[in-house]
Amino acid sequence: MERVAALGLDVGRRRIGVAGCDGTGLIATGLTTIYRTSFSEDIRQLQEIIEEREVKILIIGLPYTLDGSIGSQYKKTQKFSDRIARILNLPIEYVDERLTSVEAKTRLKASRRFSTRDKGAIDRQAAEIILQQWLDVRRA
Repeated sequence: MERVAALGLDVGRRRIGVAGCDGTGLIATGLTTIYRTSFSEDIRQLQEIIEEREVKILIIGLPYTLDGSIGSQYKKTQKFSDRIARILNLPIEYVDERLTSVEAKTRLKASRRFSTRDKGAIDRQAAEIILQQWLDVRRA
């Protein structure tokens, strides 16, 4: 069985939620949140995680609008994703991330780990949901 080395990203203006998966590709887990300060620092932190986990592919959530159209945040996320793919020399696959933040909040509340002050936890959970969706489709 081929090892799955994917990293899920929930890219926002202020933070990037990061999730990884076990080598079997069954379970996604939130890893960390990158608090964005500059593009070069974002890349440095991502590179560190990628090397540590031997990542071979990035799974990035694209924020469609609720009606399924392309909005300004979608375009910003895609532009950022294209840049990091070139710099990190990794392929990217996209996942529709509509309502992942809402689902992330719901899951955190259910597990009693929710705090309105910890936006990073929501981003990590959203990245986990994005990556898990990709893993589930890949297995199906």
